[in-house]
Amino acid sequence: MRLLALAALALVLGAGTAFAADPPAKPLTPQQQKMKDCNAEAAGKKGDERNAFMSTCLKADSTPAAKPMTQQEKMTACNAKATGKTGDDRKAFMSNCLKADSTTAAAPAQPMTQQEKMTTCNAKATGKTGDDRKAFMSQCLKGDGSGAPAAH
Repeated sequence: MRLLALAALALVLGAGTAFAADPPAKPLTPQQQKMKDCNAEAAGKKGDERNAFMSTCLKADSTPAAKPMTQQEKMTACNAKATGKTGDDRKAFMSNCLKADSTTAAAPAQPMTQQEKMTTCNAKATGKTGDDRKAFMSQCLKGDGSGAPAAH
């Protein structure tokens, strides 16, 4: 009798787990969500028309295009990047920065070549002579060509 009761209990417990609730569904991946959305939009289309629509829909870029920066945002971003620049260097930098593609905050400037540094430093050393010029040129060429000390 005990054996029969244990068998019945095991059967009831075993059957209970078979009817347990399904585990929560995993969130859809971006590709799965796109497929679901395109499939919903394709309702009512059949055959080649549906295939063409699905192909186009799935290939479409789902990320929104970058919003162009306002003139004020560009000015703020360029101003922050122009820190340490003075005079004609700053004017040239700001001009190029503000003309840059409005979807980005101006690409970072490429480092100056040694030749560009030499030309810039020479122009800034006008009027300096002797040890003063030598010290200035050394410092200027070690830095970014602005004449400011190099940051270490």
